Amino acid sequence: MKKIIKLVVFLAVIQFSAGAANDKQIRFDQLPTQAQQFVKQHFSEQSIALVKMENKIFDKSYEVFFTNGDKIEFDRKGVWQDINCKYTQLPQEIVPEQINRYVLKNYPQARISKIEKESRNRYDVELTNGIELEFDSNFNVIDIDN
Repeated sequence: MKKIIKLVVFLAVIQFSAGAANDKQIRFDQLPTQAQQFVKQHFSEQSIALVKMENKIFDKSYEVFFTNGDKIEFDRKGVWQDINCKYTQLPQEIVPEQINRYVLKNYPQARISKIEKESRNRYDVELTNGIELEFDSNFNVIDIDN
């Protein structure tokens, strides 16, 4: 049993140290085409500070950092997974219409500053007033965190 625990700890340490070394700066034109098009369509006004690719054991992902502090994360195919617009308006057309309507109706003074896709079309949304909302695949609110 002790050998198994040591092996698990050893593998975890290797995975952690390997993960940190697998972040690699890349050029914008090295992003998947879908990610490039998304940035050009929705964030053309912003200046890119850094583009990174992260190699994981079985997958890879990409991150685009803008000079104003905003950030987008993409999966290996170039599909956005997480958009964080702390300092600018998150483009409304990115957010599913049902979520936009809910936020406008229930939090008219707030705007969406972050949206993250979870598994099976679930979304986590952060508002500028500090409220966090979680939506299921049918866009029903399943959690609210203040």
